[in-house]
Amino acid sequence: MKPSSIDEFHALQTLEDRAICDALKKANDEGLPEAESKIWHGHPVWFLNGNPIAGYSKLKDCIRLMFWSGADFDEPMLRPGTGKFKDASIRYTDAHQVDNDDLMRWLEKGRRIQWDYKNIQKRKGRLERLA
Repeated sequence: MKPSSIDEFHALQTLEDRAICDALKKANDEGLPEAESKIWHGHPVWFLNGNPIAGYSKLKDCIRLMFWSGADFDEPMLRPGTGKFKDASIRYTDAHQVDNDDLMRWLEKGRRIQWDYKNIQKRKGRLERLA
């Protein structure tokens, strides 16, 4: 079943994973109060002006928090993705691993450092940095 809301996504998780998701949702809502949050491609994602900033997904053994432009955050705890995109992520297996100070810093960088994923199709897969 694909969730149609963030609450539905959380309800589909184990108790342990739901605790992680709840902590991430709370931080994303606090750190990006002006963002639109919704289910996008089956996962909770926060957008600024239509551009994805942060989101999380369930992997086999963890919850992965991803920042679409995170490779440019200069944050050693965030692992850059593979491929041509500018994403970076961190994986959590326990809610106690979620550090609110780190999250607030990363969300602030997500607001300031953005690659234009919103228009990537118009540009035929080429990313441009937003000012």
